[in-house]
Formats: sequence, C-alpha cells, structure tokens
Amino acid sequence: MKNILITGGAGFIGSNLALALIAKGHKITILDNLSPQIHGDNPEQTSPLYKSIKDEVIFLNGTVTSREDWEKAIKNQNIIVHFAAETGTGQSMYCIEKYTEVNIQGTAIMLDILANQKHNVEKVVIASSRSIYGEGKYIHPKFGVVYPKHRIEKDMLSGDFEVKYEDDSILELVATCEESKIHPSSVYGITKQNQEQMIMTVCPTIGIAPVAFRYQNVYGPGQSLSNPYTGILSIFSTQIRNNNGIQIFEDGKETRDFVFIDDVVAATVLGIEKEEANGEVFNVGTGIPTDVLTVANSLKKAYDIEVPITISGRFRLGDIRHNYADLRKISKLLGFEPKVFFEEGIGRFTSWVLEQEIQKDTLSESLEEMKKKGLLK
Repeated sequence: MKNILITGGAGFIGSNLALALIAKGHKITILDNLSPQIHGDNPEQTSPLYKSIKDEVIFLNGTVTSREDWEKAIKNQNIIVHFAAETGTGQSMYCIEKYTEVNIQGTAIMLDILANQKHNVEKVVIASSRSIYGEGKYIHPKFGVVYPKHRIEKDMLSGDFEVKYEDDSILELVATCEESKIHPSSVYGITKQNQEQMIMTVCPTIGIAPVAFRYQNVYGPGQSLSNPYTGILSIFSTQIRNNNGIQIFEDGKETRDFVFIDDVVAATVLGIEKEEANGEVFNVGTGIPTDVLTVANSLKKAYDIEVPITISGRFRLGDIRHNYADLRKISKLLGFEPKVFFEEGIGRFTSWVLEQEIQKDTLSESLEEMKKKGLLK
C-alpha cells in the first residue's frame, strides 16, 4: 500500500483514478480547488465528481499555486500524481498568465519543495498531453517523415485546412510516437511541455522516479457537461440535448484520438505501480483517428435527437488538424492495450449523459469571447 497524492484529484481523470487506486488498497489524498468551470458554482453540494470521492479520500481544498497547500499535501506521501492544471487550447491563448501560473509555476513550487525539504516521495507522475506535439507526424513522398509547421490563417480563410510541408505534395498521416518533434501550437501545449520537461529533468537529480503520460482526447462518464472550453463530446452532447444545431469547425474532417476514461486510468495505474515506467514518457490513446463529423453524427444517433449539423468553415487559431497516438512503447514496456474503442465508448458515454440533467448550452458565449480575442475566424 502506498500513500498517493493526486492533485486535481476531484476532476474527471483524477477522481476515476482515485477510486481505482483505493480499490487496490492505496491511501489517497487529493489537493483540488474545485474550480467552478469544472465543478459548477456550488461544488461541495452539486459536483458529482467531488461527491464520488469525498468520503473515500483525505481531501484538501487548496491550490497548486500555494506553497503552503503543497507542503500540507506532500507530507507523508510516497507518490504524487500531478493532474491539477488549467486545460483547453483556445482559452489558453488569452488567459496566458493564468495558465502559466497554474501549470508551470504550480509545478515549479512542487519541485522546489521536493528538492529542498524532507519528504517520502519516491515517484512523480505528470499528466502531459498530446498537445505538445502540435501538428502530427506525416510521410512526405520525397522527404520521408516530416513534421509540418502550424497552419497559416490565409490558407484556412480560403477553406484550405490541410497541413503543408514546403510544397503542395499530399502528405500521409501516421501515428505520432514519443520521439516525434515537440512543437506545440497553443499556450496550453507549451505549459504541458514545460511541466513534463521539468518533472523529467529535476526528479532524477533528487532521487525521485518520474513518469509522464501524454494523454490524447479523454472522454467518458463523469466529464463536465457544462464546461464550454474543453471536451468536444460533452459540448456536442449539451447542444444536441438542448435541441440546438451543431456548428462544426473547418470541414469536419479534422481528427482526434478519443480514448475512454477506463483505459486512461488503467494506463496510469500501470505507470504508478510498475518500475518499468520509471524515467519514461508514454502516449496514451487508442491509436485510431476519428473525425469530428463522425463524432457529431454518432452522438445524434445515440441520443435519437434530430438537430442540424452545419459545416461552418470557421476555425480557431491554435487548433491542430490531426494527431493520433503510436502505442508501441507503452504496449512493450507496460503491457497496456486499449480495451474500449470509439463505438463502445460512445454508447457508454451517451447512456450516462442521458441520466444527467440537461445543462445550459453556453458554447455561444465562449465562442464570442474567443472571437473578441481574435482567435475565432
């Protein structure tokens, strides 16, 4: 049995991980500030995620930007799983100070304490992100493996959304491995890259084993249905259940690797418990790209609600076109294989959604905010 601290442990991934670790006999402490954007305005009474773990863990209501909160949380811990972060690529492009303070400075405070004070921590697991890769990995007919630069506004305004590399050759999308080029296209991605690099660099010098997981697009029962800034499945679900039409950005052919929450938890538990994970960085996904139009149509079918789907041609600066995970490393070292693929996962997710109250659709307000900041075109 280990004493394990999960920062952000009342969140979607953190709460599910906490319950899985408790079932295996570990003692869990959670440090979380119960952010209203995720948990609502009265989280201690209304947040399902918080209520699912509050009686099972030692809960500390605090923030990773506070050294005092960190010192309380780290006391007597053997392992730290660092999930607490501001998330969302679009919002990160204008809430720059906030994302930097929470994600980078919060991680720096933790490492400073571990480097300079007595503790029992033997391993730190960091939630990294596929966003650090920026655009994915491609095969060029002449140059072989290439990593295209971020798309430019002029091309996208003309309806040309595909990535390019030096000429107009057609590129073949392939899975992104852990050795792929890191070139994030958003402030969020930059902060996750920074978090990962700090953990992987500092921890070995102070006798702590680091592990980093680059999660793809995580979904499943329990994720916030009211946060308009993250989670395309939640956003679309809330629109559909409010009988509002769905506006799909770009041409609907942009793809993501959607990984079910149970698989994410299973991979993370392996990273916590297996020594083979120590000092390593792993992708976590399904290894299968799914386009956004398929997501929208799958949700409509599952809810049996007919709403119009519009391919708007609009786009957000900072969004990537394609990225899906190469899972060979995590399969070889940790024995991880995803078990829940998109068709089954959508069914399990939508069954849960139908049991929840219909949330207010606030997407238009968030899009208007991005438009005012010059990020939505």
